[in-house]
Amino acid sequence: MTWFLDLRADSACGNPAPDVTIRRQSTNGCFDVRDLLDDLVEEVRGRDVLFGTHGFNVNREEGIADLSAWANLLDLGDNTLFIGVLWPGDCRWAPVVNYPFEGGEAITSGKLLAQFLNKHFTEAVSLSFASHSLGARMVLETIRWMNRSRWMNRSVRQLIMMAGAIDDNCLIEEYSDIAEKVNEISVLASRKDYALKLAFPVGNFLAGIITRGHPYWQGALGQDGPDSPYPENVRSGWQIPDKWDYGHGDYLGGTPPALTPPVYVPEPNSPEPSSYHAWSAGFVSTRFRGIR
Repeated sequence: MTWFLDLRADSACGNPAPDVTIRRQSTNGCFDVRDLLDDLVEEVRGRDVLFGTHGFNVNREEGIADLSAWANLLDLGDNTLFIGVLWPGDCRWAPVVNYPFEGGEAITSGKLLAQFLNKHFTEAVSLSFASHSLGARMVLETIRWMNRSRWMNRSVRQLIMMAGAIDDNCLIEEYSDIAEKVNEISVLASRKDYALKLAFPVGNFLAGIITRGHPYWQGALGQDGPDSPYPENVRSGWQIPDKWDYGHGDYLGGTPPALTPPVYVPEPNSPEPSSYHAWSAGFVSTRFRGIR
């Protein structure tokens, strides 16, 4: 059974909803959409919560399918509750070319989710986030608007951004205020992610002429990782080996049963995994549980 927080007003090509809808997937694949707030609050009480969210150009049905399948590959420990977050990442963008610059829906959705968490998730032991693609912006915006005083110490235990479709300097510029609210930040990046190469045409078209560190460089977090000097709570070990040819769609989804390997860092010379989806789930599980 997988819980979902739905921030969509429509099933496809829609706008952010005015309120959060709670959905619960049963074992036969059907959804219960009655008033589930009390049940969810009780489920969250005393537990570590990991939110997982999809990226751009994903409708509600696709988001449910990818996140519920991937959730079955995670190994998060008995006290952890996984919750999928559905947001209108397929709204109004011209895919590939415009999505890094038109994150209005991600920002609006992040604020809505933060308000919901501030009100209803205060009895969780900890909150963590794992995002894919442009979901990174939605998650960063959520953390920005979370009320830190409602949780002990930092607001977020773990932030894991996979294939981040956001500028590589986001943690030191646009979202520089986020790092102090997160205990640990992890990134997964692949130079073979051709969707991100097309989505960040300036930096990648001039690759070899304008290099990383040049003031005109504009790279994606999900290609080469964070630009330096990145915050001290960003864990090293994010680059997926080029020889794996790891693409933008290789992070979420999957068909259990699949071996979920413990993965703390991508090893440059390690063999190609039999299941990319299980490998990414192994990375998130390992970082989330603090296993080295």
